[in-house]
Amino acid sequence: MRRRKAPVREVLGDPIYGNKVVTKFVNKMMYDGKKSVAEKIIYATFDRIEEKTKEKGIEVFEKALERVRPMVEVRSRRVGGATYQVPVEVRATRQQSLSIRWLLEAARKRNERTMVDRLANELIDAANDRGSAFKKKEDVHKMAEANKAFAHYRW
Repeated sequence: MRRRKAPVREVLGDPIYGNKVVTKFVNKMMYDGKKSVAEKIIYATFDRIEEKTKEKGIEVFEKALERVRPMVEVRSRRVGGATYQVPVEVRATRQQSLSIRWLLEAARKRNERTMVDRLANELIDAANDRGSAFKKKEDVHKMAEANKAFAHYRW
């Protein structure tokens, strides 16, 4: 256990949209500190989304994040030798970070040629309630629903 709570680092808005969520997405996507590469991919993705859907890329991005955001998840809790999967509500910050993580994982697993295509298609799918990231959220919700009986073990 920590002695004290870790300080929450405040990120700056991204250079084009001034959006903090985009910055978090870029930071999560970045490999080996190559932020400029990650930013290029994100902005190219937004352009690709605009080409395909005729909607603003940033709006599709925000819609996708909203659709993938989990409301409840299960946490393991030991009670008298048995381990129960206890459904708990997810804090807003964790909802955001989980949705970012799931979208990136889903995009990386796709079969398109470039990361721009993968990410664009995954974001479009997520915004339309399809895709792996959305399925992941649905699975998490199903797990929570299935274990609703153990909700009284919440802490």
